Amino acid sequence: MALLTTPAPVGLLLSGGLDSSILLGYLLRQGRRVQPFYVRTEVAWQREELRTVRKFCAALASPRLEELVELELPLADLYEGHWSVTGEGVPDVASSDDAVYLPGRNALLAIKAAVWCQLHGIEQLALGVLGSNPFADAGDEFFFYFESALNCGAGRRVRIVRPFAHLGKEQVMALGWGMPLEATFSCISPADGLHCGRCNKCGERMEAFRLAGREDPTRYAPFTPVAN
Repeated sequence: MALLTTPAPVGLLLSGGLDSSILLGYLLRQGRRVQPFYVRTEVAWQREELRTVRKFCAALASPRLEELVELELPLADLYEGHWSVTGEGVPDVASSDDAVYLPGRNALLAIKAAVWCQLHGIEQLALGVLGSNPFADAGDEFFFYFESALNCGAGRRVRIVRPFAHLGKEQVMALGWGMPLEATFSCISPADGLHCGRCNKCGERMEAFRLAGREDPTRYAPFTPVAN
């Protein structure tokens, strides 16, 4: 869905990963004012992720970049015992996409930021969802109904916009040229504050830089074999 051409700020849900971080830089390059959001869900990788979100925002400091808003939405009661909360049994680099699916996550994160936008008069909320995303809750039909439900009876309407919805990872990485992508975070099993280099998301990150033909600036934790 196309961005509205308006001088008003656009909200942006930031996860700290490559896609949403590149979208932040893209929106600023388009001359937009941006209100970034980070939702604290208390997942196992939140500390490192939030630290890099703050770092990336600082690196892109601009008069058009509003102060990061941090919202609370703990998910331990929903994901009780799940690897995303416990940090145990995290899907590795050889796992399928389905292994890292978190039920309802897109809706849960977006609703919190979207209601904030409604309450503060922001007409658009941007998400860094790619066209290559394999999950049903990242597609056109889902967001059509999500936006309809969100605005049903609401005093102020918010549009959900996905500028990268028809792009693949390689195209998005090309848009990130010149951005401090080392100040992003994709890992779901951090080791001493670093990318572990072994989880599903680290593998996805490595592949993204490979597709883009760029050197990966990420610091990965040294691999330590498990003793027999």
